[in-house]
Amino acid sequence: MLLEQLSKYKVVLASNSPRRRELLADLGINFEVRTIKGIDESYPPELPVLEIAEYISRKKAHAHQAQMADDELVITADTVVILGNEVLGKPKDAADACRMLRELSGKTHKVVTGVTIVSKSGTRSFSAVTDVEFAPLSDEEIEHYVSHYRPLDKAGAYGIQEWIGCMGVRHISGSFYNVMGLPLHRLYNELHNMLCGS
Repeated sequence: MLLEQLSKYKVVLASNSPRRRELLADLGINFEVRTIKGIDESYPPELPVLEIAEYISRKKAHAHQAQMADDELVITADTVVILGNEVLGKPKDAADACRMLRELSGKTHKVVTGVTIVSKSGTRSFSAVTDVEFAPLSDEEIEHYVSHYRPLDKAGAYGIQEWIGCMGVRHISGSFYNVMGLPLHRLYNELHNMLCGS
């Protein structure tokens, strides 16, 4: 079983995201959190938008590899919101968050989470994509969300598990947990294939 195999490793989640910590814990995995400040998260401008999250997750993993012990397994992740061909990262301020949500209102966008798993025996990277459709949002609803919740630490300026997701998301196609920041089903299977054989 996967959890038995994982018990042979010290699992490290290399993320500041409280949502990723909560989600990984939901899989029943024991882990510690370790972060490195100042990792370069830039990407080549010609990189296809659907490949950006996985590219950044690999950069994060590479930054951690130098300090990994032999018995460690490190998980890194990055999530981006894509509307058309535009990448919506974390908003700079409340006004920027409102702008992003107005752009997303009434439209379908993609949420892509790239994940990299690295141990001394190898590296595995993958991406998960979820389509999210927002109903039209009024300015009052957008302003209420931005002023009462915490959109500034979230790609695309929203958390699907928060009020705006409850009232505004009309349809999703793909993993709900991926939109939160960690595609749990895919991660479990990738870990299983890596450690237990496919």
